[in-house]
Amino acid sequence: MTRAFAGDRILIATHNAGKLEEMEKLFHPFDVTVVGAAAMNLPEPEETETTFVGNARIKAHAAAKATGMPALSDDSGIEVEALDNAPGVYTADWAETPDGRDFVMAMTKTHTLLEERNAPHPRRARFRATLVLAWPDGHDEVFEGKVNGTLVWPMRGQIGHGYDPMFQPDGYDMTFAEMPFEEKNRISHRADAFAKLIVGCFG
Repeated sequence: MTRAFAGDRILIATHNAGKLEEMEKLFHPFDVTVVGAAAMNLPEPEETETTFVGNARIKAHAAAKATGMPALSDDSGIEVEALDNAPGVYTADWAETPDGRDFVMAMTKTHTLLEERNAPHPRRARFRATLVLAWPDGHDEVFEGKVNGTLVWPMRGQIGHGYDPMFQPDGYDMTFAEMPFEEKNRISHRADAFAKLIVGCFG
């Protein structure tokens, strides 16, 4: 049986403004105030695991221990079938530059690799998200979500973040970056995991 969340404030263990904005919108109907890691001056812990759940646990437990607050972390990424499910857990790493993360560069790299492999169309991919809700006493709950789709090129849309401009979810003719936030937040990998979190800990 999962542990119920009790309280009206939750720490989101991310420095990613896009993820924080998504979480704020997702938690809004539940009267829970969202606080980001940057606002609490928390450092970003090194993500040393090779799985989504492993890295999500690192971030959630570090934040909960540092603040004494329940902390929710997300580790997510895109898996491209023709690239043997890369970049996967290393999605953010593919975007790293000396000046910060550049996802246009990462998406261009992904497209180039697909072209080099002569990957057939449709080029299937999935976004995966793992949420870990950790308490200061060390307990945690894990919730996983995904959304399947295809990759498009050139990139389309200005909304969203990360790989959104090249990912078109199944059943839609728009990329995530062309969708209104409300629509994306209804069907995304993070929304899938979040729905399971709500049932498990807020229901």
